[in-house]
Amino acid sequence: MGKYSRYAIGLLLCATATLWSTSMTAEDDFGMTYTLGAEKKFSKRTKLEAEGELRTRNNSRTIERWSLGLSFSHKLTTWLKGEVGYLWLYDNNHEKITYNVNGSYNNWRPSYWGSRHRFNASLTGSFDLGRFGFSIRERYQYTYRPTVTTTRYDFDNEMWEDTEVRTKHKHVLRSRLKIDYNIPKCKITPYVSAELFNDLSLAKSRFTAGADYTLKKKHTFGLAYYYQIVNGNDDDNETNTHMINLSYSFKF
Repeated sequence: MGKYSRYAIGLLLCATATLWSTSMTAEDDFGMTYTLGAEKKFSKRTKLEAEGELRTRNNSRTIERWSLGLSFSHKLTTWLKGEVGYLWLYDNNHEKITYNVNGSYNNWRPSYWGSRHRFNASLTGSFDLGRFGFSIRERYQYTYRPTVTTTRYDFDNEMWEDTEVRTKHKHVLRSRLKIDYNIPKCKITPYVSAELFNDLSLAKSRFTAGADYTLKKKHTFGLAYYYQIVNGNDDDNETNTHMINLSYSFKF
């Protein structure tokens, strides 16, 4: 491995360590994501991708969600790619406790499972500068959550009752900058990225450092760490989270 390879890997490790050390607090959660994907190219410009994912929370003790997605992308020019996609999410929603004015318990709704449907459209511009690759992606994301009937405990009347979690629509603009490095004579590609989630105001930020390993041009293994910062206006019950992602993708 040459000096450029060691330099790139060193940058990746430094970025990961810096993110971890500067952002870790007692209130932050930790989780894992496991991603399995497949890719089919129809031409040099057009491809179809499928992906399944499992995510955990609560220091990786609780399954947070399953998801299945499908996306179609086409290179409009040598540097600009368009993409549309659909994602089905099955979420383990957090429990919720409400209180009376005097501070006593009012209602308790245990955690429950519910589905969401997510649609997105994005444009990605990319260019190379030496062995560094830069890409900027703008993605519009719409998420629809159907009404769910669940149960809650009424402490005042000491009884269980049915309750509805109402339908919800959410529109988000996701802006991402990604930088990767092509190591000479190496199948490992390290990268870092920063992504902002906006819904009229900044909802959350995500900072990632990772690397992909490609085997025989068909198998890609990925390892990444990201830290997600959630602002007060985010209403998905998410918290600031450290996440490790393990992924595998197969190209047909």
